[in-house]
Amino acid sequence: MLVLLPPSEGKAASGRGAPVKLESLSLPALTQAREAVLGELVELCAGDPDENDKAREVLGLSEGLRGEVAKNAGLRTAGARPAGEIYTGVLYDALDLASLDAAAKRRAGRSLLVFSGLWGAVRVTDRIPSYRCSMGVKLPGLGALGAYWREPMAAALPEAAGGGLVLDLRSSAYSAAWKPKGEVAGRTATVRVLHAQVDESTGVEKRSVVSHFNKATKGRIVRSLLTAGAAPQSPAELVEGLRDLGYEVEAEAPARAGRAWALDVVVKEIH
Repeated sequence: MLVLLPPSEGKAASGRGAPVKLESLSLPALTQAREAVLGELVELCAGDPDENDKAREVLGLSEGLRGEVAKNAGLRTAGARPAGEIYTGVLYDALDLASLDAAAKRRAGRSLLVFSGLWGAVRVTDRIPSYRCSMGVKLPGLGALGAYWREPMAAALPEAAGGGLVLDLRSSAYSAAWKPKGEVAGRTATVRVLHAQVDESTGVEKRSVVSHFNKATKGRIVRSLLTAGAAPQSPAELVEGLRDLGYEVEAEAPARAGRAWALDVVVKEIH
């Protein structure tokens, strides 16, 4: 099983160890593309700190996040730490990698792949520094990163997906970098989280998508699968596995071959 995750906007501080080594990251087919993005990002952010308005504009940062520009300027020398420790936020808080037992952590290292505007995609065990560069960024030389990564990803991701299930939990911005096709798409499942509430005046159940809760539930789903040692090989097996774990799941097989399954996880309480 390969689980595709979005990164988080907020990130923990870089480590104090050795800086990132691009050649040591997973998916080595992405190394050249990573070097290109890293080089342009560092150059963009390495100007006079008092004149970094261009970098902030390109990165979509407010005045209060001016320090993120300086952080990017030092990416080549900043200490690195496992990506699973760098990424924070709602999904990663719910996933809580640090508290998993040893076996579940090994499964996480094998199965979780975090998409990134800077790195393309990394395993949670890959050592990276803290950075700020979303997939929606348009760098002056390379252009929109979502489009830039499509060709390198198309070469690297099918091999990473192997022959098993692909559980795609990415947001739309990161989905743009790689869309499973053909046979891989047929064993891919996407997940939407719906909050079900009963209207007290009519008794009718209404469902809605809640962004914050959507992320938290996806984190809990991944944690549940890792903790249980679940190894579904197909979307249909994933549906049954999630139901066995206590989730309410609605799904239908796609009408045509080569299309991903769309799963709805329905929850009654937000927490």
